[in-house]
Amino acid sequence: MDSKRDKEQDADVEKITAVLLKSRTGEFDLESILFLKLRGLGIHDLGCIGECVNLERLDLSGNNVSNIAPLASLRLLSVLNLSANRISNIEPLRSCECLQNLNLAGNIISSVENLHCLQSLKKLENIRFKDNTYNYSNPVCRNSSFRNVILEMFPNIKVLDGERVVGRGSDLYQLCKDIDETIKAGLYKNGQLVEHTDCKPWVEDSYWEIKRSNNAIIDEAYKQFDDVLHECRLLNNRATHVISQTERSMSLKKQPKQYAI
Repeated sequence: MDSKRDKEQDADVEKITAVLLKSRTGEFDLESILFLKLRGLGIHDLGCIGECVNLERLDLSGNNVSNIAPLASLRLLSVLNLSANRISNIEPLRSCECLQNLNLAGNIISSVENLHCLQSLKKLENIRFKDNTYNYSNPVCRNSSFRNVILEMFPNIKVLDGERVVGRGSDLYQLCKDIDETIKAGLYKNGQLVEHTDCKPWVEDSYWEIKRSNNAIIDEAYKQFDDVLHECRLLNNRATHVISQTERSMSLKKQPKQYAI
């Protein structure tokens, strides 16, 4: 009942209060909160969140936040997720000197000039302005040279928009990306998929077939495996039958009773 009541209260949250923070974390003192997740609560006012001065990880994604001024006092913050909000000014983040991972995808940042405030954050390694998985972006990302500009502005960045740009694995990532682009370019011509009738399989048709051995032990292992597989299929069929019967009986119970007069 308590968890249900908490969910009902969270659905109507508009401003972060001390009561909300304490109920979400179980901490009596706001300064004791180190990790905080306030995703998708409809928040538009950050309220007293600035009092959580020892906060290290904060998730405010999926809200209606536009003013992030209270975050300026969170100097120990290392991971911050502000995706899917209504933020255009990120100047307060200048004070978050420990920030390493920042997600700003799905906001309304419109100019590269708005990002200069992040250049003083020497520990910033992972930054995201767009997320293709959720179709999040920012107006500033429409600039064709945006990626190159960002890499020049932030030479210490290791991951940009989910893509590793330097460090271990970056060369392999770029190689795979180049291969994918080359394959896609070869598959299409004038916007139409090109069929290559002369393509042949890399291996023979029988390559993937399991070859039987003359070894009696291996043959016995195959037989035992087949028996177990057959038993699993029988159990699966039996379970499916029981589930269908249960669902049918439950649906009958839910039907309103009819009385003859």
